[in-house]
Amino acid sequence: MSQEIACIVGLVVLFVVGTVLPVNMGALAFVMAFIVGGLYVDMTAANVLAGFPGDLFVTLVGITYLFAIAQNNGTIDWLVRLAVRSVRGHVAAIPWMMFLVTGLLTSVGAVSPGAVAIIAPVALRFAQQYRINPLLMGLMVIHGAQGGGFSPMSVYGSITNDVVQRAHLAGSELHLFVASLVFNLLVAVVIFFLFGGRSLFAQPAARIEAEQAADAASGQRLSYQRGLTLLGLIALGVGALVFDLNVGLVAITIAVVLTILFPKDQARAVDQVHWSTVLLICGVVTYISVLQKGGAVTYVGDSVSHAAAPLLGALLLCYVGGVVSAFASTVGVLGAIIPLAVPLLLLGKIDTAGVVAALAISSSIVDVSPFSTNGALVVASAHGIDRVSLYRQLLAYSAVVVGFAPLLAWAVLVLPGP
Repeated sequence: MSQEIACIVGLVVLFVVGTVLPVNMGALAFVMAFIVGGLYVDMTAANVLAGFPGDLFVTLVGITYLFAIAQNNGTIDWLVRLAVRSVRGHVAAIPWMMFLVTGLLTSVGAVSPGAVAIIAPVALRFAQQYRINPLLMGLMVIHGAQGGGFSPMSVYGSITNDVVQRAHLAGSELHLFVASLVFNLLVAVVIFFLFGGRSLFAQPAARIEAEQAADAASGQRLSYQRGLTLLGLIALGVGALVFDLNVGLVAITIAVVLTILFPKDQARAVDQVHWSTVLLICGVVTYISVLQKGGAVTYVGDSVSHAAAPLLGALLLCYVGGVVSAFASTVGVLGAIIPLAVPLLLLGKIDTAGVVAALAISSSIVDVSPFSTNGALVVASAHGIDRVSLYRQLLAYSAVVVGFAPLLAWAVLVLPGP
């Protein structure tokens, strides 16, 4: 077996075993990198570990650490209550507020499943209370998470931008973020009217305003600690977007300052860092470096280039990312699918930023599947709601998304050309 084929077989084994068995895909990726790199690519352990993404590790730890602090001290709860009160009893605005809040959380560093886990129970409680279609509410939460999920400060955005930089591609962080946000926003508009949003405009607001006033009276105030946390989140955005500072280092700096100022309240924050996600991402990226050194990325890219036109090759990769991600980890797929497109992009016949954005959207928007973490969280949060019916509806919707979203992303972002 050639080293290129061995690397590809290792990647397939990685995704199959990591999906079927309860083993962290990142840990498995380190094992595969050690075995395949050592036996087939003639790499030493030092060569294998040279592919470990240290900068990405710091970014992931930093933003999830800071977000854990914001969640522990009640800043996130305060933001959610503020958002709900701001709709002033207009039921039709509640799904959009859930979309906005979830997108805001992922855009400032919350991992997508973490944001969905926080907002979905609240959103589905509102769905039951105000007679909103639970499918509509769940989808608005998930698409909101994906809409904000590719900002330069986000986990998905950090992964994608890091892979693009490592491949020496001319990507655009802003283009990626805006493309994902607009794409998910347009999808949200469609599902809002498709799943009963129009009828919400007719619901009376008086009772709802009274309930929200009572909730506000019993709610939390913006304390000194939460105010400083909000300032820290704003500083993170300004530092990353305006001054181009390293997101991970800025986030860790803010988190440490908050911990020093309020040590008792933040004792659990380090334990709440999404270490399993960090392990998964870093392991997969390390294995991808073995793929690249073993020539597998060039081999696959050349095969796609010779088998079809570059445009059709990009469409094929969009579907591969979408189908695999519907059943496997999105963060793992993002780390693997973009390097496979590198040889195709180096031909210079298709727009790099457009292809990267299309691949990112195709690999993430399918998280509505009940087999994915986000879809499963929505089903699990459906207290007092028919979960079997919601599960079936999500399954049917995700089948449509897997079938058409990659094609639509490709048509909008890739087909127009450079």
